[in-house]
Amino acid sequence: QVQLVESGGGLVQAGGSLRLSCAASRTAFTINVMGWYRRAPGKQRELVAVITSGGTTNYADSVKGRFTISRDNAKNTVYLQMNSLKPEDTAVYYCNAQTGINYWGQGTQVTVSS
Repeated sequence: QVQLVESGGGLVQAGGSLRLSCAASRTAFTINVMGWYRRAPGKQRELVAVITSGGTTNYADSVKGRFTISRDNAKNTVYLQMNSLKPEDTAVYYCNAQTGINYWGQGTQVTVSS
């Protein structure tokens, strides 16, 4: 069982930055893949970025060059640094952990005003 707690969402103007954090309830060394997904109003949940325990990353095309995912296994935490935010980045962002079972956080709202 893995519990995930997100923090760091909020309201920001276009062009601004936010940093999301996700703390896992068990050692991140045993979690193969951690990542961030988002669901915008009226849309399906989509992948934003994922990172493996070895540090390999993958990003959605829409966020490449603007967002950076990282993880600190010693702190059982994954981060999402979001720069140059756009109104279309507005969504609820969910942390995900994959151990053979998918675990989800409760979500954190990110709102980007134009």
